[in-house]
Amino acid sequence: MKKVIALLLAVAMMATLVACGSGSNKAAKSDLKVGFICLHDENSTYDLNFINAAKEACEKAGVEYLIKTNIPEGQECYEAACELVDAGCKIVCADSFGHEDYMIEAAKEYPEVQFCHATGTKAHTENLSNYHNAFAAIYEGRFLAGVAAGLKLNEMIESGKITADQAKMGYVGAFTYAEVISGYTSFFLGARSVCPSVTMDVTFTGSWYDETAEKEGANKLIEGGCVLISQHADSMGAPTACETAGVPNVSYNGSTASVAPNTFIVSSRINWAPYYEYVIDCVKNNKAVATDWTGTISTGSVVLTEFGGAATAGTAEKIEEVKADIVAGKLHVFDASTFTVGGQNLTSYQADVDTDADYTPDHEVIVDGYFNESADGFRSAPYFDLQIDGINLLDVNFG
Repeated sequence: MKKVIALLLAVAMMATLVACGSGSNKAAKSDLKVGFICLHDENSTYDLNFINAAKEACEKAGVEYLIKTNIPEGQECYEAACELVDAGCKIVCADSFGHEDYMIEAAKEYPEVQFCHATGTKAHTENLSNYHNAFAAIYEGRFLAGVAAGLKLNEMIESGKITADQAKMGYVGAFTYAEVISGYTSFFLGARSVCPSVTMDVTFTGSWYDETAEKEGANKLIEGGCVLISQHADSMGAPTACETAGVPNVSYNGSTASVAPNTFIVSSRINWAPYYEYVIDCVKNNKAVATDWTGTISTGSVVLTEFGGAATAGTAEKIEEVKADIVAGKLHVFDASTFTVGGQNLTSYQADVDTDADYTPDHEVIVDGYFNESADGFRSAPYFDLQIDGINLLDVNFG
C-alpha cells in the first residue's frame, strides 16, 4: 500500500510540474514560481506574445509558471492574482492596461509578493515597494516598421500604381489612449521619413480584440483610399481584410504572414522575455525591482519580425541603418523638428505623466528638441498624446 501511495504522489507531483511549465533542461530547477494573468488567450496576437515570452523566460531560468488566460479588466483580475499567490507564486504579472487597479489591490494585500504590470501608469505614484510597471520603447519599433511601409509606398509610386499624393495609409486603433497615439504617430513619422508625401487616416474599434470590428475598420480605410494598412489591435481581422483586398499591411505583436502571405510586410513587437528574466533574477537574488522598467532595442525588448513577401527590396538594409542611428542617439523618433501641431513646431509641451482622472498635464516633456517619451522619460508607459498634422482621425472627438 505504501508503494502505491508513493507512486500516486509521484504521479501527482509530475502532473503539477507539467501544468506549471517547469519541465526545462535550460537551467537548474528552482522553487520560485511565477504567475501570469492574460486578458485573452493564444488567439490574441497581443496575449500570445506575452505567453511565449513568459514560457521562454521561465524555462530559461528554470522556474515554474502558471498562466491564467481570458481574465477581464475587472475584479476577476484581483481574484486571479490572489489565486496565483495561494498557489505559491512569488511573482505575479498581468498584461493589460485595465488590470492595473486590481493588481494594486492585490499588491497591498500581499506585500511579500512582487506584482508586475505591463502598460500601467501608477507604480511611480503608488509608492509600493512590491508593485511595478513595465513597458518598452515600442515606438522605436513602430518607427522602423513605418520606414518599411514608406519604402513600400515609394515602390508603389515609382511603379505607377499610385501617385505621390495618393500615398495615404490607414491605421486600425483600439482605443484613444496615449499608448495607441504614440504607436500610430511613430509609425507615421517612420513612413514620412522616407516618403514625404504620406498621410494617414486612423479609425478606432473601442476594443483590444474584436476581429469583426478590426476587419470592418480596415475595409472602411481601404474604401476611403488607403493603400497600406497598419494596426494597434490584436486579431487577424485587419490583415485578413488586407489580403482579400490585395493591400499591403504592417501588423503588430507578431507575423501575420500565415493569413496574409501576399500582403504582409513586417511586424514590430515587444519581446517581454528580457523583463521577465530581469524580475526573476531580482527575486532570486533579493534585489529590488525597478518601479518603472523600459526595454529598448538595445535590451532586445523591441524587435521586428521577419520581413514578408510584400516588403520592398532593400528594406532590411535600410532598417538596420535607421536602427543604428536610434541606438546611437542620432535619431529621436519624436524629434520636434519633424512634425507640427496646428502648423506649429513645438518647443514646449506639458503631458499627463502622473495619471489622474482628468488627465491633467504635469510634466514638461520637450527636452533637447524632442518629445521625451518613455525610454528617456518619466515612466515606462507612453504618454505621447499629441495629434500631429498629417494624421486624420475618423469619427473621434478628442475634445
